Amino acid sequence: MPELGSYNIIARFGLPIFAYLLGSIPWGLVLTRLFTSIDIRNQGSGNIGTTNVSRVAGSALGMLTFLGDVLKGTVPVLFAATILNSDQGPGNTYLSIVALAAFFGHLYPLFTKFKDGGKGVATTAGCFVVLAPLACLIALGAFILLLFTSRYVSIGSLAAAIVLPLAVWLSTHSMSLTMGAGVMSLFIFLRHSSNIKRLFSGEEPEFREKNRQS
Repeated sequence: MPELGSYNIIARFGLPIFAYLLGSIPWGLVLTRLFTSIDIRNQGSGNIGTTNVSRVAGSALGMLTFLGDVLKGTVPVLFAATILNSDQGPGNTYLSIVALAAFFGHLYPLFTKFKDGGKGVATTAGCFVVLAPLACLIALGAFILLLFTSRYVSIGSLAAAIVLPLAVWLSTHSMSLTMGAGVMSLFIFLRHSSNIKRLFSGEEPEFREKNRQS
């Protein structure tokens, strides 16, 4: 690997920290506090992600939340891939570390005392649209297909989580990126545990249905 200057050394060690801090910004909470009088954590499911924000505060704030959560993954990973001046690039292991830092920032945000985080789907998409665009597109296809056949956002999200690691491996043959995708998929399933229980009990709200416990 080419020798790094002091700037690149600082950037290399600082980017995972930056990724975690960026991931920790609770956009759903910030936006609903700015534009409504509600605390999204006390409404619907209490989740700060796109689905709950859309159902409780409207689709416009939901879409802004989605965009903010996607950019949590896209921005630091893109920085890691392009700003560090190295002929061989920062390497897939390092890129996975940065992506995971953003992901876990979203799940366990510093700014809300490591609780009330999201479920990670949008931030994962933001990471892999840079790391493995084809795999991200395949996972998106699985999400859309299962969303419109089942009418449940949670089923679409879980389908995408299942497909993503395999799609990453087939499109990149990178063990580091595949393992990163696998860790994210595992935690997406863990964060959807309440949705899974509601699916089995028949209490999960359908897509576009007003929130009871989304």
